[in-house]
Amino acid sequence: MTPSLPSIPVIDARDGGALQHAREGRIRARGLRDTCVSWLPAPARAAMPLLDRMARRWLKRSQSPYVLEIEAIAVALGFPGIWFLNGSYQWSCTALAREEAGVPWLARTLDWPFPGLGRYVEIARMPGAAGEFFSVTWPGYVGVLSGLAPGRFGASINQGPLRRRTHMRLLRPLDFALNGLGTLLWQRSIPPDQLLRFVFEEASDYHEAKRMLEVTPIARPVIFTLVGCHKGERCVIERTENDFTTRIDDFGAANDWLEPQSGWEGRISANQMLTTSYKQATAKSVARRQGLASFKGSFVRDSFSWVAPPVLNPYTRMALEMCPASGVLRVVGYERQDGALPTPATLPCEVEAERLPA
Repeated sequence: MTPSLPSIPVIDARDGGALQHAREGRIRARGLRDTCVSWLPAPARAAMPLLDRMARRWLKRSQSPYVLEIEAIAVALGFPGIWFLNGSYQWSCTALAREEAGVPWLARTLDWPFPGLGRYVEIARMPGAAGEFFSVTWPGYVGVLSGLAPGRFGASINQGPLRRRTHMRLLRPLDFALNGLGTLLWQRSIPPDQLLRFVFEEASDYHEAKRMLEVTPIARPVIFTLVGCHKGERCVIERTENDFTTRIDDFGAANDWLEPQSGWEGRISANQMLTTSYKQATAKSVARRQGLASFKGSFVRDSFSWVAPPVLNPYTRMALEMCPASGVLRVVGYERQDGALPTPATLPCEVEAERLPA
């Protein structure tokens, strides 16, 4: 007999925000930390306190407005890993913004090798000066990777491509390390996921959110997918630390620029870092982007039927669909069991809300 799947918790964090969410979800936060850390090699597990200190030092020098909140969460939870979690920004994904029945929808997957992200995913109802919003998140995490502000906009983050110095596959780990070191030593801008949370808190509509995501300096390259409530309100914003390119004619996103650029390479999984060529790395990202863009079904009627290869891959941990105009947000967690591809680890969760008050 197949065991029943758990439901995704929907947490009301309007009074205390991410700190309240972390306190109420302390057991799940510890479970997520332990599950994720178990995937790492023993030296990395032993180095977690050091990684925490490095992330703490960098975040305290960044322009993040959430540093005190992260510090309070780390104290409240009482175990290492919270600073590292909130400074990691290492998520890969596939996303698509499209219109259906005259209003924009956004669909995306989140892909990452760490087990537990799908099993422990939650939806938090958060406060903001411009209005409340829903964040698809985990207890102890302060940024926003996917969010919906009913009546305003919805948005998600894809990790930007890897900055390369050569095309040699054996030098890919060196580029990865040098990029991270450069951020640690010289970047003081806000992490992209924390900027997205700030936009959900402060932006009154799609157009204000778009401008903030375009021009605010950020710590790492990123790809934002943004949808509003009215016809034509959808775009993909490709960001480097200080520049942007906004696409309003192609609305799919994975982990590479739509127009290939010298010195950049589509993201690949860690276990392929030494075996995948430069050309193959970009092709994998393109295949996921085009796979979702070619979906011919309906987000309204065929919920999550688009989660199939190549969009579904061994590292898929979460899938969602959202429509700001109707206030619909649907989420499913995924985990890899015995098979080659992940399967649902939670029941589908659907939230329906009218425009939330400021």
